[in-house]
Amino acid sequence: MNFKGRHFLTLLDYSKEELESLLKLSQDLKRMKREGKPHRYLEGKNVALLFQKDSTRTRCAFESGAYDLGMGATYLGPSGSQMGKKESIKDTARVLGRMYEGIQFRGHDHADVEALAEHAGVPVWNGLTDQYHPTQILADFMTVKEHFGYLEGKCIAYVGDARNNVAHSLMVGAAKLGLHFRAVAPKDLWPDEKLVKRCEEIADAHEGSVFLTEDKEKGLQDVDVIYTDVWVSMGEPEDAWRTRIEALRSYQVDADAVSLAKEEAIFLHCLPAFHGRDTSIGEQIAETFGEIYPEVAHGEMEVTDEVIESENSKVFEEAENRVHTIKAVMLATMREAE
Repeated sequence: MNFKGRHFLTLLDYSKEELESLLKLSQDLKRMKREGKPHRYLEGKNVALLFQKDSTRTRCAFESGAYDLGMGATYLGPSGSQMGKKESIKDTARVLGRMYEGIQFRGHDHADVEALAEHAGVPVWNGLTDQYHPTQILADFMTVKEHFGYLEGKCIAYVGDARNNVAHSLMVGAAKLGLHFRAVAPKDLWPDEKLVKRCEEIADAHEGSVFLTEDKEKGLQDVDVIYTDVWVSMGEPEDAWRTRIEALRSYQVDADAVSLAKEEAIFLHCLPAFHGRDTSIGEQIAETFGEIYPEVAHGEMEVTDEVIESENSKVFEEAENRVHTIKAVMLATMREAE
């Protein structure tokens, strides 16, 4: 398939066959990396990595992926460019598009990455916006496929705040690839209603489904994959913690929750995860709210340490797969079809 020059902003822009092609390419690149086979297919090209929001996995995946493909990568952090301050997004896009062969953007408003794509003249990749996180979901489904051998018909339950970028993109990806998606969350934290309707139509065409429920037991019954994410996202105010803990503490993924799923079910998390007191935020949450909410007394929030360290957990394989899937996206959109 010819992806040359295309942007990667949301999975909605790609067909089932195209997503399957990207996953196949990701598997090929992973195998080559493991076997030590050079794959510097984009030798001499350069990419710009624009970050309004910091990230360990996204930055490292784009940088290491670019180097593996023979490219140079320039990281521009939250204070590293004038985009949106002294220079418009449109002007930034036109400048960087003349200096680089590709641009990654990780930030807030999805309209910003769309504006970059409109004016850059080179492929633009969405490393995360408030609405979508498509590169993460490619890694998620690569991990599911590696474990089970196939994707179609598998049931994946997202637990917690389902009105965020990960849940939105997971729902889109599941619908496109023929999986059954469940959002297990308080009703006021269900995914965007318009997007749900669109995904229901897509799922119907690919023998998948979309199901929303507040009932944790019903939502996790016999699922193949349990997925969760942090309760308070980067950039949200500190006082949001109390509200989210109160709303979501009964949706914590613990051993009892995992027991509702199939015996061979796996656990996924896009990371970072709060599963103990060994981070400054985990310690702060435990000290501040532990006496009020027993669920977080040990710094465990969306998931317990027992679950993330269990055999069911595939979160670190999932994190590694960010490199291979991001590399596939860059390669597919920057080289001519063979």
